Amino acid sequence: MASGTEAETVPSENVLEWAQKDKRRFLHAVYRVGDLDRTIKFYTECFGMQLLRKRDIPEEKYSNAFLGFGPEDSHFVVELTYNYGVDKYDIGTGFGHFAIATEDVYKLVENIREKGGKVTREPGPVKGGTTVIAFVQDPDGYLFELIQRGPTPEPLCQVMLRVGDLERSIKFYEKACGMKLLRQKDVPQYKYSIAMMGYAAEYETTVLELTYNYGVTEYTKGNAYAQVAISTEDVYKSAEVVDLVSKELGGKITRQPGPIPGINTKITSFLDPDGWKVVLVDHADFLKELEA
Repeated sequence: MASGTEAETVPSENVLEWAQKDKRRFLHAVYRVGDLDRTIKFYTECFGMQLLRKRDIPEEKYSNAFLGFGPEDSHFVVELTYNYGVDKYDIGTGFGHFAIATEDVYKLVENIREKGGKVTREPGPVKGGTTVIAFVQDPDGYLFELIQRGPTPEPLCQVMLRVGDLERSIKFYEKACGMKLLRQKDVPQYKYSIAMMGYAAEYETTVLELTYNYGVTEYTKGNAYAQVAISTEDVYKSAEVVDLVSKELGGKITRQPGPIPGINTKITSFLDPDGWKVVLVDHADFLKELEA
């Protein structure tokens, strides 16, 4: 592990190369809910997720629950946060949705409806296409897109965020986070464009879906969705990359790289040019945390 001092001596062109060489994957998305047990019940009964772990931190007045379709050391999961006494949050206009891939959207929607879930878009082909999708809403108002596709190693497959300049965001996530542009599509009849960004093929992993709506450059963030976490082999080098790219494209480091007091997991966090938060987590430390 490089120290902060060592990282500062690396020439900038080598720093930028680090993000491409680093072995990374999406770890989890963090967001706030008003009733932890209610959301756990909804996700396990309606979506078929597993409750992987739960922890209560009374001295900080919050609780966490981690849910997903497989263990955290190999799958993307959601980290739900309940802050004592807070039962409602503002999702804002910038956060879009999460997505779940399933082999039968119609069957999944019926199960969700039977359990009292809210279906906001009935299952059927996308406009102008053949992929079958549906949209449902969880108890806190977060939208989940259900996408029909064959067996996949990662059913929790998308985090969709709206951005004000798609090309700028693509460059930022390529350079700062080492992501690949997996797919880009412009839909002029509906006045939006999307870019799928990630670390492996879209149908095999979790992707960040960036959406640009024509003419809209700013969105409200609200206080519900928090961040996405990504693993890295070296938070110090990774922070150097982000700092360099932020000077060119916007964004900023919000937490300098180093260990979190108490658990000693090394992290760094930053905002992208639109103000979306990303946390980079030392991969070896993360695995130790899971064993604790």
